[in-house]
Amino acid sequence: MSLATAELRRLTKRRFVRWLVAGTLAVMVAIAAGIFLSNEKVGPEQVAQAKAAAEREYQDALRQAEQDRLTCERAPGTNGLPADCTQLYQPQPQDFSPDWHMPSTFTFKSDFGAVLTTFAAIFVLLGFVVGASYVGAEWSSGGMMNLLLWRPRRLQVLGTKLGILLGAAAALSVVVAVLWTLAFIGIASTRGTLDGMTAGAWRSTALTELRAVVLILLGTAIGFGLASLGRHTAVALGVAAGVVVVLQFGLFLVLNMASVPFGEIFLLPIWAVAWMNKEIKLENYQSCAYSAVNGCQPDTLTLTWPMAGGLWVAIFVVIVGAALWTMQRRDIT
Repeated sequence: MSLATAELRRLTKRRFVRWLVAGTLAVMVAIAAGIFLSNEKVGPEQVAQAKAAAEREYQDALRQAEQDRLTCERAPGTNGLPADCTQLYQPQPQDFSPDWHMPSTFTFKSDFGAVLTTFAAIFVLLGFVVGASYVGAEWSSGGMMNLLLWRPRRLQVLGTKLGILLGAAAALSVVVAVLWTLAFIGIASTRGTLDGMTAGAWRSTALTELRAVVLILLGTAIGFGLASLGRHTAVALGVAAGVVVVLQFGLFLVLNMASVPFGEIFLLPIWAVAWMNKEIKLENYQSCAYSAVNGCQPDTLTLTWPMAGGLWVAIFVVIVGAALWTMQRRDIT
């Protein structure tokens, strides 16, 4: 039996991996079902009801405004009313939009991006944990040492494990992404709309899914690398928890208290969103330049997907490179 075949069997036969994948898929089915049940298709009847509700609110506001005017004229400047009754608010039809009364409907073009980001976040977490446990269990159980007796080429062994892991993660991610997309096409068809999905929009959706798969593979490899460096699954999970608690939220709070502009750039989720959404614009309201015409104009910083991709690749290279280097240099026993 080849090393690759043995590693693939070892990965797919682990009960922890099977249960974790099954649980993740169950969560995704629940999310899809929740979105299906909480949305409905909008037709002429719903539009008419929304317009009628907006008109009722407008008429109620007119009556209240008239009552306030009469009260103000009897006792101007009292009970919170202005001394000049002409300053009272006069409702306008455009202030009462029928959109406020429309039922929730799933618009594929505008809503599916957030759904894809959710898919990527869930599968990055899945890949990280599976990657960490896959190699971490080998180190902690002594299986890695026994395997090296049979195949003493260290880098080949670790590289094969990583390659099989990433191949399996890519296959699962692509299959689930396709099924996820088809499911939400069905939701949009029955509980929303596919309007606006031109050839360019479908191409953009496909590229977003590709970026999601790449992010999942990077997260999987990082979990694998951390566990290999620490030779235990708990090391990878501990490092992840430390990064989230200390370097993410702790550092962000300190920088925010110190009024450091754009402190969000130290939050890895911000970079993940920039990667998935192609860009994200950060605003520094502490530098607000007030304009009588445009109001507050804060300084902005735009993070683009190439910038985010460069950061994630750099993290991948450092961690996985360090894991391969220590595999070659450190004592295995």
